[in-house]
Amino acid sequence: MALPQAKQTATEERLAALTMPDAGCTRKAREAALARVREMGLPGRRDEYWKYTRPDTLVSTAAPEAAVFNADEPSMFHEFDRLKIVFIDGVFSPEESDDLELEGVTIDRLEDICCKDIHWAKELYGVLEANGQDPVQRPLAALNTAFASDGVAIHVTGKPTKPISLNYRHASETSDAILHHIVRVETDAEVTILESGPAASRFNKCMEIDIADGGTLHHVRAQGRDHQRRAATHMFTRMGQESVYKSFTLTVNGVLTRNEQVVELTGDDAVAHVAGACVGDGDFHHDDTVFITHDAVNCESRQVFKKVLRNGATGVFQGKILVKEGAQKTDGYQISQSLLLDDDSQFLAKPELEIYADDVACSHGSTSGAIDETALFYLRSRGVPTDDATDMLTLAFLAEAVEEIEDDGLADVIVSRLQDWLARRR
Repeated sequence: MALPQAKQTATEERLAALTMPDAGCTRKAREAALARVREMGLPGRRDEYWKYTRPDTLVSTAAPEAAVFNADEPSMFHEFDRLKIVFIDGVFSPEESDDLELEGVTIDRLEDICCKDIHWAKELYGVLEANGQDPVQRPLAALNTAFASDGVAIHVTGKPTKPISLNYRHASETSDAILHHIVRVETDAEVTILESGPAASRFNKCMEIDIADGGTLHHVRAQGRDHQRRAATHMFTRMGQESVYKSFTLTVNGVLTRNEQVVELTGDDAVAHVAGACVGDGDFHHDDTVFITHDAVNCESRQVFKKVLRNGATGVFQGKILVKEGAQKTDGYQISQSLLLDDDSQFLAKPELEIYADDVACSHGSTSGAIDETALFYLRSRGVPTDDATDMLTLAFLAEAVEEIEDDGLADVIVSRLQDWLARRR
């Protein structure tokens, strides 16, 4: 089916402003991704999965300007012993990064993959992204595969003693970064990956994750600081037998953020937890779009998303659980909730279940509400000031999502950042 002329024109204008890297072994995957972009067209408001979020500034030819937030506060996770990998406006910074060496892990830059005769990432680049285009089209992810200029390939063969931290820094008010990461977790291996920082004025990031039988990946991400930034991120995860994937995202600030998670449980007894907490104020638009496919027996998935919104902020949640035929004993849970601190903010939710097996336990729920006046009165009657009481109830509301973080130390850092954000905006 031919694209509408307006969409085709907008797509070609965006493509004309980009240059595909001369990437050797990934060239074939990039050209296939480019063909997918041209076939799908870049997203517009008429597309079903974009009806709540305006993609205009994510697909425009030039990135809108975003002021750089210069603050003295340290970067997230700075107090942890970690292997630090730094990107400045989407470009790897060897001076700011640690040596890419860690026991149980091999890390290569995306541009170095083609310099090796045999490399595991050659067979994975663009594969999970391509698989994730069905049944829902994700053209910004295909655009990323075609034009990503930097990124890392992380191969986990053991259990490293410290996490790998991807730190994204924003230095130019007009930066337009496209990063693509590939992660392979081998059998019985385990790793924690941290992500933090504003990255660029406009950020398009894709991460493809392949977890083998018995492998475990913990992912904790913090998006914040520069308020005028815009971001579209995609994580595509394929899971083997008895594998574990747990991902949590904290978002504070940001004019526009769209986080997509596509998870496919292909091995029996796999466990996938995807969670997020966001707090937004004013011209803040935050969109979580999640698609989890159960294609194996006795698998568990959880989606837990909490949003706190005020002063006209907007939150979006689109979450789907697809249980394929034969995926018996599936346990799927989905909850999306918003706390609206005024009458101007809004929460738009689209929870979905599609089930083709008869021995499953799946549920979803979505609610919006204000601060519990009874609980607020109780705290105030015990001498707690109104602002402090409101913050306490807000943190309690977000707790279910934060509790999805398995590492207590990382969870404490997230709670501390939330407390700081609430205190600054009283």
